[in-house]
Amino acid sequence: MEANGLGSQGFPELKNDTFLRAAWGEDTDYTPVWCMRQAGRYLPEFRETRAAQDFFSTCRSPEACCELTLQPLRRFPLDAAIIFSDILVVPQALGMEVTMVPGKGPSFPEPLREERDLEHLRDPATVASELGYVFQAITLTRQQLAGRVPLIGFAGAPWTLMTYMVEGGSSSTMAQAKRWLYQRPQASHKLLRILTDALVPYLVGQVAAGAQALQLFESHAGHLGPQLFNKFALPYIRDVAKRVKARLQESGLAPVPMIIFAKDGHFALEELAQAGYEVVGLDWTVAPEKARERVGKTVTLQGNLDPCALYASEEEIGRLVQQMLNDFGPQRYIANLGHGLYPDMDPEHVGAFVDAVHRYSRLLRQN
Repeated sequence: MEANGLGSQGFPELKNDTFLRAAWGEDTDYTPVWCMRQAGRYLPEFRETRAAQDFFSTCRSPEACCELTLQPLRRFPLDAAIIFSDILVVPQALGMEVTMVPGKGPSFPEPLREERDLEHLRDPATVASELGYVFQAITLTRQQLAGRVPLIGFAGAPWTLMTYMVEGGSSSTMAQAKRWLYQRPQASHKLLRILTDALVPYLVGQVAAGAQALQLFESHAGHLGPQLFNKFALPYIRDVAKRVKARLQESGLAPVPMIIFAKDGHFALEELAQAGYEVVGLDWTVAPEKARERVGKTVTLQGNLDPCALYASEEEIGRLVQQMLNDFGPQRYIANLGHGLYPDMDPEHVGAFVDAVHRYSRLLRQN
């Protein structure tokens, strides 16, 4: 690091690298912790900031994204920040219209209905240039973080993005998207390739802008059984990691740890552990000791407290965290929830979770 306290990219020097060390599989003095959706509606200040404009306008404002990203760090001693954005900015950049309907979630007025609809999508090579606002938000946030903790960038994985583009929104069964997989396997692979080709430069662009780690969200893994997952999700998950890493190297950018979080993808744990990611995220349906047995010593695990455990008393949260940390063991582990925070959660209980992880993980290492 240069003497002026600025790192190689001109960003302030990192003061707390515990999260990055754990992600790379190095030993840490305590267990690092962050929460999926830590910048979310459970925070009154988030609701206040967001009230002014609609969801995707907020995503397109680097200043708003920076403020929302930093809010949870002002309240809690979290070990990482994750940029405020949304996985659906990628389908938007491919030319699809997406709106966020309050109380209902994302909506695509014109979802993909047949193979010929793929011709209307923009060239995936242009996607990164459409998403400059995300890169600006990352750079601004990296500066404002002043080296406090690392900044995580993210994207949705190809299958999860495909589900939204075909279903036109959320779905409990994903029947339309899965109909594509069974009836139009070629068109499905074509769409998944387009998405992969869009994601690679987008993720590399996030690192160039200042992201110090990357998480890929395969939120809808659970709708696929092992066969479909191995055919339509896993190859693209692997491809994203491989190509992002190669592209970073070609661009002369330092490698960053990559996290794969496949919600309800417990049937593919071994495959995910060998997919080229340093960290495998777990949801709360997976027993940590069993997961550790299955993935071996080569990856870091992240997770996996049931978010609803935060409805419990602070004492009970402490007990649950203690159990979780015992089960995962002290090293190669990043504490998190098994899914994002829900809007009606009490910030005090989020604080209790973070503090319990720090407190108990230090105790564990002493004994």
